[in-house]
Amino acid sequence: MPAGVSEGGDATSGGDTPRRKPSRAPRTPMPEQSPVERRGNFDEVTLGYSPEEAVAEAERCLQCKNPTCIEGCPVNIDIKSFLARVIDGDFHGGVEVIKVKNVLPSVCGRVCPQEDQCEVVCVLAKKYEPVAIGRVERFLGDFDLACDIEARCHPEVGEPTGRSAAIVGSGPAGLACAQELARLGHSVAMLEGLHAPGGVLVYGIPEFRLPKDIVQAEIDALIEMGVELRTNVVVGKTVTLDELMGEEGFGTVFIGSGAGLPVFLGIPGENLNGVYSANEFLTRNNLMKAYLFPEYDTPIWRGRKIAVVGGGNVAMDSARTALRLGAEEVFLVYRRSEEEMPARAEEVEHAREEGVEFKMLCSPAEVTGRDGWVTGLVATRMELGEPDDSGRRSPVCVMGSDFEIACDTVIMAVGTRANPLISDAAPGLELTDRGYIVTGDDGSTSLPGVYAGGDIVTGAATVIEAMGAGKRAATAMDAWLQRPR
Repeated sequence: MPAGVSEGGDATSGGDTPRRKPSRAPRTPMPEQSPVERRGNFDEVTLGYSPEEAVAEAERCLQCKNPTCIEGCPVNIDIKSFLARVIDGDFHGGVEVIKVKNVLPSVCGRVCPQEDQCEVVCVLAKKYEPVAIGRVERFLGDFDLACDIEARCHPEVGEPTGRSAAIVGSGPAGLACAQELARLGHSVAMLEGLHAPGGVLVYGIPEFRLPKDIVQAEIDALIEMGVELRTNVVVGKTVTLDELMGEEGFGTVFIGSGAGLPVFLGIPGENLNGVYSANEFLTRNNLMKAYLFPEYDTPIWRGRKIAVVGGGNVAMDSARTALRLGAEEVFLVYRRSEEEMPARAEEVEHAREEGVEFKMLCSPAEVTGRDGWVTGLVATRMELGEPDDSGRRSPVCVMGSDFEIACDTVIMAVGTRANPLISDAAPGLELTDRGYIVTGDDGSTSLPGVYAGGDIVTGAATVIEAMGAGKRAATAMDAWLQRPR
């Protein structure tokens, strides 16, 4: 535990800081590339705070006696205290506070929807703009990464327990689980099916939103803690759960393999050349670096007119990537209105600024083609009816309203589901009717000693929610490992 920081409590600097007067100052803007400039490169769009900007934003914090922002964070980071450290100019101390709860501050500061979590319950937001908690978190994470590896903040590792755990998947849930178990003194091996660690952080999120050297640097910190990383290990094929807990000798296993199996609409023409799942399109670009051709000789079809189907962050990532690959026109086709889009407002704004054309209230009905290649997307106009189970108004077809969007590429970004690879190899693993793993509140599955968390349990969720699941499971796995034998 870092000096001056207690589990779940305030840091000694700022813990008893009196409540400040409400700040009428607007949020400190985040510097970013101009739309014209950034649509021609894959460099990060937002440029981060300077030390002066980070302090100015932290000074807007009221230092509430009962900070509701902490409750809004899925892993309960002591936000009040790390902001107090920044106000004092103690950036190392701010990092220490964050890393008690979150091993990936540079990642979470960039991709977590703070506007729907910690910031939405900020007391300041009742009358003014909330504190830009995520931007300050990113600043602190980047400050730490800029230090030499020896000078960076590393959570203390407990005395070796002689017990071991295997982590299946190196995405956010697996990384958080591995960090927590290593901190408790257990031997941890992280098994990744791909050739590079990071899970969705490396294959799903584009470089212009989350630079991959940031992800690798955060993972390097785990390796410094003693976590073993094994890539190209496909659990369910190259090794089974039984073998991990038998021949391999692991006392417990955490499954954090994500939900990376793409979903299609089942409409005519989806088998034509030029139709991608967003998973394949983004994986080829992000993990396999097709955007750096010819330095990386990854094949990818670069269309001129591209239709992206969907309204979430993955759809925005796909559309903005297509622009950067040289598309002349990119259409975002979504069956509801913009108000119902699940994508972050910032990503929607950036996509529009960069030139993505939004076609709202349009539902794809058929992909048309000639000689095996895409020539267009037929869509039906929709209108909104009553709210569905998600609280969003249900789209209803407008009869006789079909029209065609001329395009040579269609990217389906309509969701993912659980890959059955692991569950097929572990018949005793209880699943939901949609193929997700059934767990208790602590991540325990129907198999003794086997735990799970993240998207493989909940379906697509946020990075920090997956990390919260990984940390909860680690607590239960620690108890399992230390049970009387």
